[in-house]
Amino acid sequence: MKHPDDRKTVVLVVDDAIDSIRMINDALEEAGMTVLVALEGNQALTISQNITPDVVLMDALMPNMDGFETCRRLKENPAFADIPIIFMTGLSDTEHVVMGLNAGGVDYVTKPIDTTELLARMAVHLANARMTRSARCALDTAGQNLFAVDREGNLLWGTPQVCRCLPPPDHEDFQGVREQLEDWLGHRPDPGHSLPIRLLDTPRSIEYLALVDGQEYLLRLKTPQNQNSASAALRERFDLTLRESDVLLWIANGKTNREIGQILEMSPRTVNKHLEQVFRKMNVENRTAAAANAIRVLATL
Repeated sequence: MKHPDDRKTVVLVVDDAIDSIRMINDALEEAGMTVLVALEGNQALTISQNITPDVVLMDALMPNMDGFETCRRLKENPAFADIPIIFMTGLSDTEHVVMGLNAGGVDYVTKPIDTTELLARMAVHLANARMTRSARCALDTAGQNLFAVDREGNLLWGTPQVCRCLPPPDHEDFQGVREQLEDWLGHRPDPGHSLPIRLLDTPRSIEYLALVDGQEYLLRLKTPQNQNSASAALRERFDLTLRESDVLLWIANGKTNREIGQILEMSPRTVNKHLEQVFRKMNVENRTAAAANAIRVLATL
């Protein structure tokens, strides 16, 4: 029986040289991969609207639209955020290598192509990309709808659920979102601060979490919830008391025992006693596990 991971790797080869395509196609098919071919940049962009390959092999120099611009255009599509793009070029000087990496490429191989080396490099980048996608899918499963933008509000990456909720980056609706994010981030919000926003006619909020490496703003997409209904859902799912469900709700929102005590007007010690009962009823050992299970329930509301 075939498992889901047994599916063939799909490779998009973008090259205007027929002889080069034939040689690469034969090597990839012999390795058990499915090959898609684009003879120029616009054709690659058209294919990308309907199919997301596992890896792209990109000729650097092509007529009309070169490989660098094609790569940049592909990377504007959130579905291609984790797709490795490997440049193929007869130019190995530093300038063109840097251009390829700045455009969004992860690696380059020089022509004439050594197919053994190419397959080895592809294997490394495919493994890294799949690990990244698995991590982001795991975040979705845990209800952590995360994404990151740059200082101008441009989308850098997002978990699958977030990408389904956001307008396409080339859509005018996303430009409005981008402008709101740019203005908001320009005011340097504190971690935990939220921006109310409407996405595809749905009221939501965006929570600021952290600035990563001085250039990547980590955000969480949230759907505003009625506190009473959220607490009731947790109470029913885990057979909790009213107070226990209130404590769990605030744990899921990242609050400390001291903060929960202030919100619910009880001492941190009382909060901890409620948590002990919550952990027992949920059959978990710590607040991280309790929060993760609660977030999964709240994500369905």
